[in-house]
Amino acid sequence: MLAAAKAVLDTGVGLDADGVLAVLRCTDEELPEYLALAHEVRMRWCGPEVEVEGIVSLKTGGCPEDCHFCSQSGLFASPVRAVWLDIPALVEAARQTAATGATEFCIVAAVRGPDERLMAQLADGVAAIRAAVDINIAASLGMLSQPQVDRLAELGIHRYNHNLETARSYFPQVVTTHTWQERWDTLRMVRDAGMEVCCGGILGLGESLEQRAEFAVQLQRLDPHEVPLNFLAPRPGTPLAEQPVLEAKDALRAIAAFRLALPHTLLRYAGGREITLGDLGTRDGLLGGVNAMIVGNYLTTLGRPPAQDLALLDELSMPVKALSATL
Repeated sequence: MLAAAKAVLDTGVGLDADGVLAVLRCTDEELPEYLALAHEVRMRWCGPEVEVEGIVSLKTGGCPEDCHFCSQSGLFASPVRAVWLDIPALVEAARQTAATGATEFCIVAAVRGPDERLMAQLADGVAAIRAAVDINIAASLGMLSQPQVDRLAELGIHRYNHNLETARSYFPQVVTTHTWQERWDTLRMVRDAGMEVCCGGILGLGESLEQRAEFAVQLQRLDPHEVPLNFLAPRPGTPLAEQPVLEAKDALRAIAAFRLALPHTLLRYAGGREITLGDLGTRDGLLGGVNAMIVGNYLTTLGRPPAQDLALLDELSMPVKALSATL
């Protein structure tokens, strides 16, 4: 199977489901070779730059959906409670993000989809950020209608994040209040509106390796600009609170597999890497296909200090992607 994986380096065509599954099933002895190959693929088809992003929650908690991994659901006995962020705090978060060298600032809201209040606050926030900070603005506001997609495009949101979370076949096991197809439809509208699509998910939800491979090729079919890889950090009060943390080597197998399935895509470290991979695993993943990262804290969990990640990138001679002068 290694021969098929090596073909990705030459052709730039990602592995199919069987090929991804073979990487996910590789032995401990084979893993370093797959990681090295995934790094070669990343360097050939994406280059050495790493895109750095910061995120902030405009509205935290109180979400009406029942995503079983999420402490922001208002349906679970979670310690997270509904909070709105004001515009000055949003601008300050963008300013601090830009100070790390990040080119991307993502505004997130824990909602099924945005209402008029949220859309108005987003518009005010985008205008205030643009007046103060030179940074690209992305958004993640749940499922959208076509008029809302059009409004975001008018506001100049250049990238929209909406994760499929897991394979279509496993999705009903972790979310029951909406469907995988509803998420897919939002992503299709975002793509058609000309915004970049950011779509990934969470590994370690209890899915099988076959479903992990299914998820990788479903993302391949979507062809998003960016795929954030989260690793489940079980949150108190959620239905997955007792789910075991993914083993570090299984996380690295997934990183290699998703890179070999998605050779041209930004593959971004997102939530859970500190718990799942630690410092050594984080380094191994950057040398195994990852070429983007969220720095600082996540929405409801703590990340590593940005300076620590930036120092690691410098040590590995991986330049931080600069903000394009054309944007």
